[in-house]
Amino acid sequence: MNDLIHNRTDLDAADLDWLHLLIADWQLLADLSFADLVLWAPLKVDDGTGPTETPPTGAGYVAVAQMRPNTGPTCYTADLVGSTLRRGERPMLDLAIDSGRIRREGDPEWREDVPVRVEAIPVRRGDRVIAVISRNTNLLAARTPSRLELTYLQTAADLSRMISEGIFPYPESRDQQDNSPRVGDGVIRLDAEGAVVYASPNALSAYHRLGYAADMVGEHLGDLTAALAPVQGAMEEALQVVASGRKPREAEVEGNGTVIQLRAIPLRPQGERTGALVLVHDVTELRRRERELVSKDATIREIHHRVKNNLQTVAALLRLQARRIDDGTGRAALEEAVRRVGSIALVHETLSQTLDERVDFDEIADRVLAMVVDVGAGGPGGPGGVSVRSRRVGRFGVLPAQIATPLSMVLTEVLQNSLEHGLADRGGSLQVEAHRSGPRLSVIVTDDGNGLPAGFDAATAGNLGLQIVRTLVHGDLKGTFDLRPAPSGRGAVAVLDVEVGEAPAPKS
Repeated sequence: MNDLIHNRTDLDAADLDWLHLLIADWQLLADLSFADLVLWAPLKVDDGTGPTETPPTGAGYVAVAQMRPNTGPTCYTADLVGSTLRRGERPMLDLAIDSGRIRREGDPEWREDVPVRVEAIPVRRGDRVIAVISRNTNLLAARTPSRLELTYLQTAADLSRMISEGIFPYPESRDQQDNSPRVGDGVIRLDAEGAVVYASPNALSAYHRLGYAADMVGEHLGDLTAALAPVQGAMEEALQVVASGRKPREAEVEGNGTVIQLRAIPLRPQGERTGALVLVHDVTELRRRERELVSKDATIREIHHRVKNNLQTVAALLRLQARRIDDGTGRAALEEAVRRVGSIALVHETLSQTLDERVDFDEIADRVLAMVVDVGAGGPGGPGGVSVRSRRVGRFGVLPAQIATPLSMVLTEVLQNSLEHGLADRGGSLQVEAHRSGPRLSVIVTDDGNGLPAGFDAATAGNLGLQIVRTLVHGDLKGTFDLRPAPSGRGAVAVLDVEVGEAPAPKS
């Protein structure tokens, strides 16, 4: 629709916004009318310099949107969006857009042996008619209308009048249009005082589940609804406003183990309040599932929190044990185990603070880098008596938990390897560089330390840290790992390339 409006009409951005509001709500009009709706916008005025279109610009209409009813048979099996009409082909469209009044055909049109009743509803914004709706009703299914159908048609007539007067749609009522109740969910028609004139069977059933078993006709819906809901004060007043149909808003009422969603649409044809349409939808099962998901999320976060606490306890015990060992090799082995357990605990700590199984790995990488440097070499006066300057360049981004846990261990081992074998006796700089490209993540760890021994091969090196790295990279991360001399000739470079999946879309 945006392209058609911009390229083929003279409507401006404010007109387009108004039409978007209209089509966000016109499934409601189609269902109440039992009719197909086609939105026609006037073609732009030709300046006389461009090629002549068919139909000529300024002398016809282009279909920019179409809606079929859920409550009756369609008149159109084909998509009309993008098609054009000349002025004069559908005189009612011309009359409606020129006069600003609803026009109806006296006799039905016959389309492929199907009788169709046609109406034209001008779409007004402010003091201008900017488009026209063609409402087409398939009369093959026509029969003696029931009370429900008569209520639908009367409400559709009121909404059509409001569209032609620029009163409807209500911009302030469309905060969550995708989740709003539909006509088929349940309909209640109110009079000007807020009393129930008609309630559809689905609406009656919903209120019966709330605990109201009597006939609703004649009852004030706002008072009735507020009495069924265990709410007080401002919440009760807001619910009464919606249930009375005084404001175009949505609300939920919960009682008797049932949750009902209400949407009020005040009816004000000719600017005078004549009543309201209240759409009713039983969302009990939907809300139950949402609460289960919230409970599940809370449980998962609590599990991650407890795992983190247990891992920190294990790390503390290993640290205590290391202090009691006089043998330097054994103490160093336990200290390495402390760092490995700590890197896993960092992931679980981060997961305990999120609503899904994804973590921002940049924070984890920074904490792993700080932990390894503080414990392995430290700043001035650290365990090694040397100074190590560390930094991270680039972003890891958001990673799933099944990637973050092994990656944190790999990063810990690579950093520890650089500190222990390259910088422990001399200090220097340590850099972690991350590059995210689509589903691939490349991590480069560079130091300017002692470098690699002659004949070193990362694929066969036998120390435990590199064995862990190779196992996790090839097994869990499905990636590659290489450790080679730095191009400058001083220090070493570790290169890790893994598949992490596409980065999640940012939340709106």
